[in-house]
Amino acid sequence: MRINVILPIFNEAPCLESLIISIKNALSSAGLSYKIIAVNDGSSDGSQQILERLSASIPISIITHKMNRGLGETIRDGFEFATEHSGDDDIIVRLDADGTQDPILIPAMCQKIQEGYDVVIASRYATGGKEIGLTFKRRFFSRMASLLMKVCFPVEGLRDYSCGYRAYRASIIKRAINVFGNNFIELKGLGFTVTPEKLVKLIRLNAKITEVPLILRYDLKESKSKMNNYETILGYIILIQKNIGRRKIKGGGGVIPL
Repeated sequence: MRINVILPIFNEAPCLESLIISIKNALSSAGLSYKIIAVNDGSSDGSQQILERLSASIPISIITHKMNRGLGETIRDGFEFATEHSGDDDIIVRLDADGTQDPILIPAMCQKIQEGYDVVIASRYATGGKEIGLTFKRRFFSRMASLLMKVCFPVEGLRDYSCGYRAYRASIIKRAINVFGNNFIELKGLGFTVTPEKLVKLIRLNAKITEVPLILRYDLKESKSKMNNYETILGYIILIQKNIGRRKIKGGGGVIPL
């Protein structure tokens, strides 16, 4: 079993090296084999140079966008690469590269996958989780977004629909791509919408989902936020319109019409 860790990166040089070393330490200490898949989305701050230097001693595959394409394209490229280089028993982890999400949770998330779950979410809203450093406006927006998703796509025990820090069984991502094809990550032009979109598609596949508590340390963030609130709100509306009321998918073969 190998852990493939996707890092979407856009101008995260201040914390990038320490984050990658933290990932290495967390996974090595747990005796887990791993590969970091760093998708550099047109950074201009030296992030590429940091990745190239660290790749000499740490297993890092670097995907480079010459120009900034946005989070949606970056996530899509990362998942495509990770899926192509994962066996069914491997685990795909995605976390932010801004230092706000602690990699120390990865071994516990992987343990949940080994216990039989398909998706494990690092949740701010699980018992023991919390947010530090977010403005009231941002906390309110995130909470309301997750509540809206909960109403439209309910899953027992699932509270945090908008946090991108997750672990996935590689086989469930492969199945999602087999079923949804190019539309597994369809709303890639709408920024942060790709985060709940993947989850909604996996809910439709009856994926077994759980959470572990996350303490989000937004007070440690050194780079500027990339979220466009208006773009994200529009994306959520389109996501709900496209998927609410859609049937659950139990079978496996072939791409379905959407």
